[in-house]
Amino acid sequence: MTTQQSFKLTGDLRQHLIREATAARHHAYVPYSHYPVGAALLTASGKVYTGCNIEIASFGATVCGERTAAFKAVSEGERDFRAVAVVTSNGASPCGICRQVLFEFGPEMIVIMADADGQIVWEGPLTDLLPFGFGPTKLAEGQAVAAP
Repeated sequence: MTTQQSFKLTGDLRQHLIREATAARHHAYVPYSHYPVGAALLTASGKVYTGCNIEIASFGATVCGERTAAFKAVSEGERDFRAVAVVTSNGASPCGICRQVLFEFGPEMIVIMADADGQIVWEGPLTDLLPFGFGPTKLAEGQAVAAP
């Protein structure tokens, strides 16, 4: 993964991500919670991948919008995430599982949480939402000190 330090999120790009996440939210399949979530994920290549939450009657098979976008990006070969906009009715935060998935590919990525009107509720680095995230470097450190 490349460093995030040279990446700057412009106002136009921020608004583009929020618009894309808002559009993705309209595709959500939420017959149980009635809580649609849309996400728009920006990768280092400049591509944006969108996702929505998809609820299944067997609740354990349900997937969040953030993970849908992340898995779409990874399935297309992307491995370096820069920013994600998450749009919900009230500007809620990504869940813990989504934070962990995003951390795998962009621990320093910018997270934008916006409400259904596109108003930003919070913006900041993923590390603020997941300060002690477990990522690939932790596995490598653990293998270096593990007994045979």
